[in-house]
Amino acid sequence: MEYQASVNKLTQPLVQHLIANADKLRVAVETLDNGCTVIDAGIKVPGGLEAGRIIAEICLGGMGTVTLSHSPYTAHWPLTVNVHTGNPVLGCLGSQYAGWSLSHEKYYALGSGPARAMATKVKEGNEEPVEELYKELGYRDSFDSTVLVIENDAVPPPAIVEKVAAACKVDPGKLTVIVTPTSSLAGGLQVVARVLEVAMHKAHALHFPLENIVDGFGSAPACPPHPNFVKAMGRTNDAILFAGQVHLFVKGSDEAAEKLANELPSSTSKDYGKPFAEIFKHYQYDFFKIDPMLFSPASVIVTAVESGKSFRAGKLDNALLDQSFGA
Repeated sequence: MEYQASVNKLTQPLVQHLIANADKLRVAVETLDNGCTVIDAGIKVPGGLEAGRIIAEICLGGMGTVTLSHSPYTAHWPLTVNVHTGNPVLGCLGSQYAGWSLSHEKYYALGSGPARAMATKVKEGNEEPVEELYKELGYRDSFDSTVLVIENDAVPPPAIVEKVAAACKVDPGKLTVIVTPTSSLAGGLQVVARVLEVAMHKAHALHFPLENIVDGFGSAPACPPHPNFVKAMGRTNDAILFAGQVHLFVKGSDEAAEKLANELPSSTSKDYGKPFAEIFKHYQYDFFKIDPMLFSPASVIVTAVESGKSFRAGKLDNALLDQSFGA
């Protein structure tokens, strides 16, 4: 990437704000025996939408803004999550994407946020990023402290904390882990705030040149929480699949911009048409059996900045959204 910044450095003020205002934001801060700071944003504490909003900005590596507003574009769900970053490749793929698979015994979670950009592993005697994606991005961050966001309903065991700190080459005392259950208000909101990241990930899967994506904005309705994990996860996905809106600004030809617009919407997937929880159940709760092209926003605009032309594709589906959200 031509323009690089330290997502870990940019994020630290947000992390410190979350810690300093823990009572106000109804999150809990704990220091483990190894010195790691763990922030509970919805396991044993209420958390809330504002905590989720700040955590979403942390996931973006301090490269973007997340706001809440009321919008009339869906029939029954006006509360809207808006996401913008002027560097969507670094903010969304280089930080926000939940691409780090972490497991120990029965504990499994996906890690997202700035720590991903620092983490390395040794393979065949060579040090390399823990995720292949960073080789493509040509990006590796370095800072004296880091933060990882985990979607789970339990605090990670010490073994995972030690693994993350070691991979990032920091002392556990310089690591903050934020845990957000999907069924919580904070957890649900920070997932819906991935509406732009989902579009970026699909653009990458479609082999659109990432260096040609220069700016991006996305919005999706904030979903009501659900105590059942599968239904809660389904609603966060459906907010994006059925009502997510994304506007990308790209360099390159009009033809390439139009092709990207036509291929981006979730409705192009063979699995589109049912609430996500039903699809997940149909595939025996195996994520890898679901068409990866399903994970995308409902409606997109792609603007070719060099010609000024814009291309639209996809549509919102209020009926499926209501079915998922339980209207």
